[in-house]
Amino acid sequence: MPAARASTLIGAILSALSESGATGLFLSPRNQIHPGDFLVQYRDGTFSVWIYIWTVTSGGRRSLPHEYRIRMTSVGSPLPLNTNGYTVLLGYHEDLKVFVGFDLDSHRTFTEGSPSIQLNISLTHDALQNGFGFTTKDNLEVVVGVRPDQLLTYVLNAEGLHPLGADALTIGLLKTATETLDVPTADIGALTAERRLIVSTVVRRSRDVNFSRRVLSAYDHRCAVTRAQLRLVDAAHILPVPSEESSDHTSNGIALSPTMHRAFDQSLIYLDEDRRMKINAEKVAELSSERLSAGLRELRGQLTRRIHLPDDQSQRPNLDFVRKANKLRRIPGCF
Repeated sequence: MPAARASTLIGAILSALSESGATGLFLSPRNQIHPGDFLVQYRDGTFSVWIYIWTVTSGGRRSLPHEYRIRMTSVGSPLPLNTNGYTVLLGYHEDLKVFVGFDLDSHRTFTEGSPSIQLNISLTHDALQNGFGFTTKDNLEVVVGVRPDQLLTYVLNAEGLHPLGADALTIGLLKTATETLDVPTADIGALTAERRLIVSTVVRRSRDVNFSRRVLSAYDHRCAVTRAQLRLVDAAHILPVPSEESSDHTSNGIALSPTMHRAFDQSLIYLDEDRRMKINAEKVAELSSERLSAGLRELRGQLTRRIHLPDDQSQRPNLDFVRKANKLRRIPGCF
């Protein structure tokens, strides 16, 4: 497999950040990726990420067909670090569209001459299936396979993940967590507070990402109200998390554009039992009294049709979740 162009690697990173729910901007001079400087906006925060990245290629040894590697070309030792944000060291498998994360501390200093870092390609297959893949090398370095929609989770937690090579229990729990999205409470309780946080963060993020993938796929990445796609669609819970009766089942989800998502979460609009999106009259009155009602006519105009629904009946909004959500949000006539 030939090395990918710098523009391909940069595009893959920006696309992965978008799939992770963030917005990324490439700030380095054109096609400079050793390191590439990315400004990332996520939720209400903005931070800097430096990314060193090379193409994952075959290791070249017939006796080790699962051995792949990256070659750290065009850099000197030690690798500069981002003092105002995050720094990560990645490989990218262009055919599989999967990233591989390496321990920056283990490879920051090296002997000159384009050193190689090996990996077992099986972890990329685990990442495709589960979002993450984990292997521990003989030197106890943890190597992490990362599906694009989990890249942001990896960046934010890489510093805590890579030192776990000597901790077989935590690595085992991380593998279980990403495969089943469930970890026995007793096992988590045996971890230190720092490692409990790492495992719980990965589990929570994996659940969120898997829920989003299933819901958006069910709705063909199309907003249920506006029918728009354009990669501008969110997966929203009907009955909010962390309600005790909530669920990550696809039938408790609905695909909405960001504006519709916010209107739904703020109870300005709601889903009724006929699976139509309606305006909440009490919220309209509240907005009118505060002189914040501009745009209501346009919003109403989007709600004249029944919502776009998945073809699979089992993935359509569950009416029990709809009723409980409307009661929880105190929609007039529903509580």
